[in-house]
Amino acid sequence: MLMPKPDSDVIARREEIIAAMRSIVPGEGVIIDDDELRAYDCDGLMAYRQLPMIVVLPKTTQQVSDVLKYCHDNDVKIVPRGAGTGLSGGALPLADAITLGLGKFNKILETDFENRCVVTQPGVTNLALTQEVEHAGFYYAPDPSSQIACSIGGNVAENSGGVHCLKYGLTTNNVLGAEIVLMNGDIVRIGGKHLDAGGYDVLGVITGSEGLLGVITEVTVRILQKPETAKAVLLGFDSNQKGGDCVAAIIADGIIPGGMEMMDTFAIQAAEEFVHAGYPQDVTALLIVELDGPAPEVEHLIGRVETIARQQNARYVKVSESEDERQKFWSGRKAAFPAVGRLSPDYLCMDGTIPRGQLAYVLTRMEELSEKYGLRVANVFHAGDGNLHPLILFDANVPGELDNAEKFGADILRLCVEVGGVLTGEHGVGIEKRDLMGEMFTEDDMKHQQRLKCAFDPGHLLNPGKVYPILHRCAELGKMHVHNGQLPFPELPRF
Repeated sequence: MLMPKPDSDVIARREEIIAAMRSIVPGEGVIIDDDELRAYDCDGLMAYRQLPMIVVLPKTTQQVSDVLKYCHDNDVKIVPRGAGTGLSGGALPLADAITLGLGKFNKILETDFENRCVVTQPGVTNLALTQEVEHAGFYYAPDPSSQIACSIGGNVAENSGGVHCLKYGLTTNNVLGAEIVLMNGDIVRIGGKHLDAGGYDVLGVITGSEGLLGVITEVTVRILQKPETAKAVLLGFDSNQKGGDCVAAIIADGIIPGGMEMMDTFAIQAAEEFVHAGYPQDVTALLIVELDGPAPEVEHLIGRVETIARQQNARYVKVSESEDERQKFWSGRKAAFPAVGRLSPDYLCMDGTIPRGQLAYVLTRMEELSEKYGLRVANVFHAGDGNLHPLILFDANVPGELDNAEKFGADILRLCVEVGGVLTGEHGVGIEKRDLMGEMFTEDDMKHQQRLKCAFDPGHLLNPGKVYPILHRCAELGKMHVHNGQLPFPELPRF
C-alpha cells in the first residue's frame, strides 16, 4: 500500500509546528509523545499503522479554523479523525501531517421536536442521538453496527448506513445541514433545519467525502417518529443461494422491509455463541426481515413474507413475539463483527454493493474464491440493498496470509463491479480500495472528481493519499491535461 512521500521540510519544522498548535489549542490539546501518539496510529483497518507527526484535539470551531488556516498558510498536511472506527483506512495518519481529532466535539447542541431534528457536534456517538430523543418517541434512523462507538461526524464523512437503511436511507438521506471548516480556515454553513437547501447540493458533496474537502464541526440530522409496531422474522435456508433468492423475491413482491439482513453459517454460529440471540444452528443462511408501521399493516406484511419464504423453501421461520425478542434477533446481527473475532485471530471486513438480483450468483462466486485462496469467509451484510460485508478470516502470524486475504478481498470488490455494483456501500474508499478505483472509473472520471477536490483544497493538504490512486496537480487539471509525473507514493509500513 502506497502513501504520499513524507515531506522532510515539514518534519524538520515539527517543533515550530508544535509551538504554533499549542498557541491555538492550549493545555492538553496537543499530543507529541510517541507512546501517546500510538493510540492514533490506525483506524479500524488495523493492518496498516503509521504514527502521526502530532495530534491536535481542538474544542471549538474557531480553534479548528485557526489550525486549518495555519496548515494552509504553512503547507502542512492534516488528517481529520472522528472516533477511529472506520474500516477503510480513511483516518490513517501520515508521518508528516497533523492528525486533527474531533473527540472533544461531544455535545448535542439542540433538540428540536417541532422541526424533527437534532443539532449536534460531530464527536457525539450515533447511538447517543437516539438515546437523546427516544423518551419522546423519536429515533435517528441510520444505525451502523458500530453505533455504540462511531461518531456522527464520521458517519457523515463516510455516508454510513446500517441495518435499517433499506427503508430509511443512508446518512445522506438523514442529514439536513452542516457547519464545515474549509482548508483556508473559512467557516461555512450548508443547509439547516429546512428540508432542502437552495442552490447546488453542496451538502450531498460533503456527505461521503472522506475528509478530503473540509472538517465537519456541526451536523443537523433528521429524527423520525418511532413506528407504532415493529416485528422481525427469522428465515433459515439450507444454502446461501436460496437465501439470496428469497431476498430478491421479497423485494420483487413490492415489500420494503424496515431492515433485511443476511448471515451465513460462520456468522450465525459465532453470533449465537456470543450473544445467544436464538438463531437456529442447522441452517446455512439466515435472513432477519423486519416490518414496521401500523399494526394491521405489519401483520399483513409478515404473513406475505412468511408465504414467500416458504415458497423459496425456507426450512426455518420464526416471528418475534415481543419487543424483547425482536431486539434479541437484532443483537446477534449487530454483534456479528466482534463475534466473528472468536473464529480467527484476524479478519478483513470488506464492503461492496451489488444489484440485489446478483446476490445468489455473487455468494456462489465468493465460495469459489474462498477455496482458491484457502481462506474462510463469513458473510454478514445488508441484503435488502445489496451491501455486502464479507469477513475474510486469516492469521497475520502466518507468513503470506495477510497478502492472500488482501488479494481475496480485491477479487471480491472486482466481482462487485463486474456484476454492475460499486466498490463501497458505506465504509468508504480510504486506502483500502484506493488502488482499485481504476476498476470502476476511467482516468477521465477520476480527473473530474479531483477537479472538485481542487476547488476545496487546491494544495492537496486535506487527507492526501486517500481515495485516488494518482494525485494530479490542480494547475494541470485546470488546463484539462495531466501532469506528467504523479505524486510519489512510497511503501506504507504494515502491521
